[in-house]
Amino acid sequence: MYDEEDLLFVSALQDIVFCERRCALRHLEGHWEENVATIEGQNLHDRSHDPGTESRGDVRIARGLLLRSLRLGLSGKTDVVEFHLLSAGEPETSGVALPGVSGRWRPYPVEYKRGRLRHERSYEVQLCAQALCLEEMLDVAVPRGALFYGKTVRRQEVVFNDSLRRETELAAGLLHELFGRRETPAAIYVKNKCHECSLFDVCLPHLTSSSRSASRYLAKMLDESR
Repeated sequence: MYDEEDLLFVSALQDIVFCERRCALRHLEGHWEENVATIEGQNLHDRSHDPGTESRGDVRIARGLLLRSLRLGLSGKTDVVEFHLLSAGEPETSGVALPGVSGRWRPYPVEYKRGRLRHERSYEVQLCAQALCLEEMLDVAVPRGALFYGKTVRRQEVVFNDSLRRETELAAGLLHELFGRRETPAAIYVKNKCHECSLFDVCLPHLTSSSRSASRYLAKMLDESR
């Protein structure tokens, strides 16, 4: 169990699963580079974090709920948590009571992402961490949630199976190890992946990658200049 002062942001899990170096550059060194993708993503999150609740039939919607898990050492804020009314015959222990309304309600976290629907494990780990926080806080199972993609206005449901839960717990442990070392890992240059990153010009993985020697890079640059 972690102390309150040791809690790290749930959102950092997305970064550490994608790339440990990006996670360190952003969360240890404080680097942040804006591009179209980050601006669009921030605007989408800002709208989803508008406080308040609403009802849509058998679904209650809460925005910007604060999260915490002392077991994983994480805290943060959700985009949206839907509470789905349990159907007749479902055990009451599958849901929670909500103030001012009858029945029992199952939490269903929804994380907003810009772009088009695609499989992205780092997003799934971040969403699963939100579910684990909700389970610890509400003492109820959260079996699934969804990723909402802004460009295609589509959802991808994510099942929080044992494999994803283990991966999320390992990512949380890795995040705490990174913060404990306070060292930025060396770059590992992966062409397509690196060029998609908003911190490419800060990281310079094609120059600093541990998989490439400075002498070979310099030789290549000299050869190209002839």
